[in-house]
Amino acid sequence: MDEHHLRSGEGPDRSPLTPGKVRGLATASTSGGIFTILAIDHRDSMRVVLDPEDPFGIPASELTRTKLELLDALGSEATAVMLEPEFSAAQAIAARALPGNVGFLAAVEAQGYLGDPTSRQTSLMDGWSVEKAKRLGASGIKLLVLYRPDGAEITEIQDRTITSVIAECARYDIPLFLEPVAYAIEPGLSTDSAEFATKRREIVIETVRRLGALGPDVLKVQFPVDTRYEPDRIAWADACAELDDASPVPWALLSGGDPYELFREQVRVASEAGASGFMVGRALWGEYLTAPVEARQEMVESTLRPRFAELSAIAREHGRDWGERHTMPDVDESWYLSY
Repeated sequence: MDEHHLRSGEGPDRSPLTPGKVRGLATASTSGGIFTILAIDHRDSMRVVLDPEDPFGIPASELTRTKLELLDALGSEATAVMLEPEFSAAQAIAARALPGNVGFLAAVEAQGYLGDPTSRQTSLMDGWSVEKAKRLGASGIKLLVLYRPDGAEITEIQDRTITSVIAECARYDIPLFLEPVAYAIEPGLSTDSAEFATKRREIVIETVRRLGALGPDVLKVQFPVDTRYEPDRIAWADACAELDDASPVPWALLSGGDPYELFREQVRVASEAGASGFMVGRALWGEYLTAPVEARQEMVESTLRPRFAELSAIAREHGRDWGERHTMPDVDESWYLSY
């Protein structure tokens, strides 16, 4: 067994997963426990890609059509798809566009964030819930939070929101995929800056350590190094190894809008360090949305499917089975009496 398979998260003090969570994680991953997930739960960010000049002029029907196109092109290649209720979840199911052997993760966070730009607070969608997502047949719940472990009061507020969703997921026996994204709490500081890049590794890893202890089932994580300012792959590998040591639960890499070629190398380094796969959105399909309509089908065959296959092959070869970080339930003939 590889060295990274012996790292933290396997201890006997971890509570066993419940049967429903095992099933949810299994339906969202390969038979070897690797997540190869297509992310199309974007809302405002997809509007911006489609029409930077007038993103909110795009009708709901066009967003739904675009998402179903992507699902038709790539859904069968993925182990699961990330969807949201407004434009894609029930629509994909009603259209029979989501293959029956492909899971889906349901987003529960609202668009936009409360508070000022240096104190971002997550809100949950009105009229939507973990319970409704489970009723719809979701394999898992996705919660995105802008997060800083050193944010004092706002960190505690975010922790309470996260804890409440974790409790709801436990109630309905469905796994939570938690997605923390770092942001700047320092006034005037951009996350694209060299100064923020020096903070990124510490922020991402401490976030993984802190939120992993709250009890999500999977962490959807940013690459811990800003590769625009740090080209050294040895430094990438060292940061990912530190992240892997810090995480008590399985983690998968998010693409965060990085160019495909860069994300591919991030997937390789993260998988070798212990990641259990990837969840990819704009890095895969961003160019598709800006291409002329008549060129899109050819792009599916020449670019999108080969890219997804390449990412999947890397993750399957090098990634770590999510089950190695979780304890399976001990089930006997009377399990259902207390379920």
